[in-house]
Amino acid sequence: MTTFEIDPGRLFIGGQWREAADGARTEVVDPSRGTVVTTVAEAGAADVDAAVQAARAAFDAGQWSALSGRERGRVLLRVAELIRAEADEIARLESLDVGKPITLAHAVDVTNAANDYEYFASLAFSLDGATRDTPMNALAYTRRGPLGVVAAITPFNFPLILAGSKIAPALAAGNTVVHKPADETPLSALYMAGLFQRAGVPDGVVNVVTGAGPVAGEALLRHPGVDKIAFTGSTAIGRHAASVAGENLKPVTMELGGNAAHIVFEDADLEKAVGAVIKGFVFNTGQFCMGGPRLLVARPVYRTLLNILAEAVPGVPVGDPRKVETVVGPMAGEKHLRKVEEYVELARKEGARIVCGGERLDLDGGYYYRPTVIADLANDSRVVQEEIFGPVLTVQPFDDEDEAVALANSTPYGLASGVQTGNLARAHRVADRLQAGIVWVNDWAMLDPAVPFGGVKDSGFGREYGPEALGAYTKVKSVVVSLD
Repeated sequence: MTTFEIDPGRLFIGGQWREAADGARTEVVDPSRGTVVTTVAEAGAADVDAAVQAARAAFDAGQWSALSGRERGRVLLRVAELIRAEADEIARLESLDVGKPITLAHAVDVTNAANDYEYFASLAFSLDGATRDTPMNALAYTRRGPLGVVAAITPFNFPLILAGSKIAPALAAGNTVVHKPADETPLSALYMAGLFQRAGVPDGVVNVVTGAGPVAGEALLRHPGVDKIAFTGSTAIGRHAASVAGENLKPVTMELGGNAAHIVFEDADLEKAVGAVIKGFVFNTGQFCMGGPRLLVARPVYRTLLNILAEAVPGVPVGDPRKVETVVGPMAGEKHLRKVEEYVELARKEGARIVCGGERLDLDGGYYYRPTVIADLANDSRVVQEEIFGPVLTVQPFDDEDEAVALANSTPYGLASGVQTGNLARAHRVADRLQAGIVWVNDWAMLDPAVPFGGVKDSGFGREYGPEALGAYTKVKSVVVSLD
């Protein structure tokens, strides 16, 4: 049995490990085997209050915010160095916790997390304001400063990366943080708490409270000591979080659900397109809000592409995430697996054709589902319109560019989209018309901390990554000095 040694397994508040006030604990399950690997503290409202107070005390004392951007940047660079130095252990924890293939956890999650802290360290070095030319006889300039205490609430699918996309810019700007990871996947958050301390982040600047969303998450959303909310999760919970933030007039960024369309035109390089299409819907076992679960194919190549997928998808290695050759691991939990099963069963009832997959994979008691391709569904089917969040791809034909764009924009979501074409003019033209925060051309999931991402419509608002993200964690003050 895999063991997890982090005595703690406790809350990290004010630089100290502590049990929940009421002693409550919750189980953490290995989704590849369905077995309990450890327990962690389950925070209640009193614990959240203690974490926010610790963050506020650290902020008010200037232990972090009063440092120069360069000093903060140097600490963040040490965080990046430690992540890289301890990549094997961090990847192991992420794989154990989420069911991620170990190769993916190394190449994507750990690498991108280190890049996050490194990139925002560089922005901290150059965090400044600007002078403004005015007709007044005055010197006008702006200063950018931290907001205060940031509540970072993150989901189960990319615990390490999506924590870094919030914590790194928050720290770069001089804020303090209370992080509430998903109750299913808390391990890398706890590990990072100790790593921050070793890197030189002062006590109280980063606090981690593990626990249930309706209890710990709700207490954090509503806490009057929180100055900003940064949330990634489902659209339904995002609506609630935004409503609570609005009641208290707090700034908020929301990266919510997605149901991206991947458009393949007849002039695309089909060999490259198929690789991108498969990556787009099996990456992270389909538990990727910027995945590409809706494939739209030009009618002249529709049957050809379906035949290629029917042969290629069953060959994608599915299995034990600890094996380096595994590409698709288990779903993160039983409830996520059941949700996928329900959507595929609905597709069958509606007369859809299951091109391949469409069933569980019985392996080691884990939560596995075979990568599935579905054709012959109407566009208004729930299976097409709603976010499945699993390794399922629906395929629809289109006749012209206008129809492709209309189908792509027909869902309530707008997080990502993709275009496969050999026509450069068409690539730019279609990208401009797609209602999405990021559009990939001739590949999928090309992400870098310098490139902002985020949603429109029901996929949220605000941006993570890039200078845009750093701006969301600062406030601007204008100073106008009379020269009379």
